[in-house]
Amino acid sequence: MPGMDGTGELFADFVNALPEAFQTVIVRYPADRFLPYAELAGLVRESCPVSEPFVLVAESFSTPLAIRFAAANPSNLAALVLCAGFASSPVQGWRRLLASLCAPIVFHIPLPKFLAEYWLVGQDAPASLLKAFQAAISSVKSGVLAARLREVLDCDALAELDQITVPILYLQARQDRLVAAWCLEEIRQIKPQAAVATIEGPHLLLQREPHQAAAVISEFLRGLDLDPITHRNIVG
Repeated sequence: MPGMDGTGELFADFVNALPEAFQTVIVRYPADRFLPYAELAGLVRESCPVSEPFVLVAESFSTPLAIRFAAANPSNLAALVLCAGFASSPVQGWRRLLASLCAPIVFHIPLPKFLAEYWLVGQDAPASLLKAFQAAISSVKSGVLAARLREVLDCDALAELDQITVPILYLQARQDRLVAAWCLEEIRQIKPQAAVATIEGPHLLLQREPHQAAAVISEFLRGLDLDPITHRNIVG
């Protein structure tokens, strides 16, 4: 389940880094129209297998949606993986108000390279990743991105988080400048048993450290005694 761009185009390296035994499905969101979390849940549901066990992987923008989806505790959901995510708005106080006011205009101009590096991909990011990120963002209508930002600012999935019964793994990006450490602590207050793996890298962790992230997820699933051949990893 993808970040703010919703395209799923930035997952190629991560998917390739997963063991071949995993079958992956990337959930993609419409680029030309905004769908709130409640409607995106339908796309997630359609992408999940009906009876085969599966693992749900979500990054950033999609993590509140994944939490709400997992809260229904589908009988074949084996585990939930949250990457650089949050259960409630990651921006609070006056910053939240400012971000809400800026949402209608912030995506009408291309994101400057230095801001993309500082907030998202890291200042030592490969040029190829920066280019791929800019292409993914530019393929989505600015109004859709603005509406998704407002959705993030208003989200609150804490009650749903408490209802989840499957094991949870949280991947924390140590150099994350977009999602603060308190977002993880908020999740752990409700789910203290959640496993946490901290990986050196920026907010777009699955893109910058795909092999390490894939290894951590695989090890987590092995610890749950899950057979990867019979599990489908839903990402996007």
